[in-house]
Amino acid sequence: MVDEELLTIGAFAARARLSAKALRLYDRLGLLPPAHVDEDSGYRYYRAGQVERARLVALLRQLDMPLARLAEVVEAEGSAAATLLDAYWDGAEARFASQRALAAYLRGRLSGRSSEMYGKFVVETVEVPERVVLTERRHTLADELPVWIPASLGRLESGAHECGGTAGEPFVVYYAEVSTESDGPAEACVPVADAQAARAWASRQGRSHATRVRVEPAQRLAYTRIAKAQVGYPQIHAAFEAVEAWIAEQGLSGDGPCREVYFADWDSAGPDDAVCDVAFPVK
Repeated sequence: MVDEELLTIGAFAARARLSAKALRLYDRLGLLPPAHVDEDSGYRYYRAGQVERARLVALLRQLDMPLARLAEVVEAEGSAAATLLDAYWDGAEARFASQRALAAYLRGRLSGRSSEMYGKFVVETVEVPERVVLTERRHTLADELPVWIPASLGRLESGAHECGGTAGEPFVVYYAEVSTESDGPAEACVPVADAQAARAWASRQGRSHATRVRVEPAQRLAYTRIAKAQVGYPQIHAAFEAVEAWIAEQGLSGDGPCREVYFADWDSAGPDDAVCDVAFPVK
């Protein structure tokens, strides 16, 4: 005899304003198991107190929330659940903003207006002397760059204090495409003043962070200067393409991998403040 406090799946579905199919899915996903399952018939029964959880699961699924995150929210209580939801939605809004910018960029390309976008970037050249640099190289995807770049440059700049100090702006070299699907590799670099001290420092670091010392040859860079708001993808991709287009127009050729050169304090910079040069070695 089924406890009279339990509801059949049909009755519970009506009360929760959900379909029986949805309830079976939530059970299979471990988000809303029934209170009782009849061993002989396999019928599912729910308690009336599970209605609120059922409706919450249905609403959260409309936010395209991953199942693991969804389970965390429904298991949390009160303000903790709200905090988890806020964290998810902040990330979702950042992704939507990035996708919106990407759609606008692609719209320009598909409509043949790429040249108009490139015109927003002023390209110049600069001669850079030979330098000794501390480096840290790794394979990384685009969404890992905001964490890896400041962390690696921070480690290298700390090491530079033992190598006569920094001797130029830090930069990151991209040896192959870095995107959401391609992982480079990329190399963080900090120029230092004392080559001998740099080699001694690198040898003490071991291989835990793939730290090296190398000589960056003298070279001519074609570059465009961008603001903090332009560093995100796909805006920065447009900047790289603008420099490549300028190089072709000038009859020059590439002479090495592209790079980003950082000359301003990121944390204190505003969205419109110049923070970075997007550059290609040329000859």
